[in-house]
Amino acid sequence: MIRTTETSRNKFYQLISQYVPGNAVHYCYDLWMGCPFHFKIARRRQTKLGDYRYDPNGKEHSITINYNLNTYNFLITYLHEYAHLLATEKYGRKINPHGKEWQTEFRNVMFPMLSPLIFPDNLLKVLAKHMKRPKASTQSDPMLVKALRNYDSNPTDVLLLDDIQTGEIFAFKGNRFKKLESRRTRVLCHHILSGRKYLIPRIARIEKDV
Repeated sequence: MIRTTETSRNKFYQLISQYVPGNAVHYCYDLWMGCPFHFKIARRRQTKLGDYRYDPNGKEHSITINYNLNTYNFLITYLHEYAHLLATEKYGRKINPHGKEWQTEFRNVMFPMLSPLIFPDNLLKVLAKHMKRPKASTQSDPMLVKALRNYDSNPTDVLLLDDIQTGEIFAFKGNRFKKLESRRTRVLCHHILSGRKYLIPRIARIEKDV
């Protein structure tokens, strides 16, 4: 169990204030006070935006979130990971990580934040729709990814596979592909060198072929 001190409380408040919208700071702080956890700002990770872990020996929770997220994406990720903490506390560690228990807790902690005082209207509409049946990752929701991208520091620097036209050539992870057919969450692509076909997420970050 983590014991809080005035120093740790002040440190957390100052830290979270740097990363979430101003009107959400007190709410995020209150959640932390309700069930304190180790909190760390992490380097940029390609495969995840945040992470939750539980140490059964010390009975301590830990949450890490990537430093490079815009304030809205950071808040969503923070609440996503905190919902894991709540689900673990209430239902134990053997539940499906993104099953109905986690979905319920995520909706519960997100609901007070679904307000124009927190999110811009255009983002709020997409987020509210996402929260009806939240996915394991915001990265699995192309509409939400695109809406959040508008608030990145350099949104035009990020090109998604979904942004280019069918038939265009692009580079992804050092390989050249041709975009063939868009499906619900992935795109069928032709690998130029081998001739094989692969399914690549619609929201994969790519580079224009030169």
